[in-house]
Amino acid sequence: MANPVHIVCPHCHSINRLPADKPHERAKCGSCQHKLFDGHPINLGAEHFQRHLQHNDIPLLVDFWAPWCGPCRMMAPVFEQAAAQLEPSIRLLKVNTEEQTPLAQQFSIRSIPTLALLRHGREIARQAGATDLSGLLRFVQQHR
Repeated sequence: MANPVHIVCPHCHSINRLPADKPHERAKCGSCQHKLFDGHPINLGAEHFQRHLQHNDIPLLVDFWAPWCGPCRMMAPVFEQAAAQLEPSIRLLKVNTEEQTPLAQQFSIRSIPTLALLRHGREIARQAGATDLSGLLRFVQQHR
């Protein structure tokens, strides 16, 4: 039997252990009973971001953005569409760099929007600038 997969709940941030050999699309949190995957990105602050970074066994795709950034606003619906397509194999997170300056500094974000693909707490790929859905999906596929 395969090792269980650890998934952090997007609602209560509890760590859930799911059987690796069962589909995760309809999995619910053992603590709050909300769905673990709902096809939408999660907006996170520093405290919860670190929990997701350290305890999710699936890759994280992070959109570093700011509300005043035109390209960021243009890419927001693309990121939303990507979440619907990539979950449950990848968790999509959004980090507002205006509100979460320490996270932006931790990841040396120099321009926005910036996409960062993370796995087991480490950055494995980065792409700066807005992209369309096919470009975003291609980026993920190339670096998974």
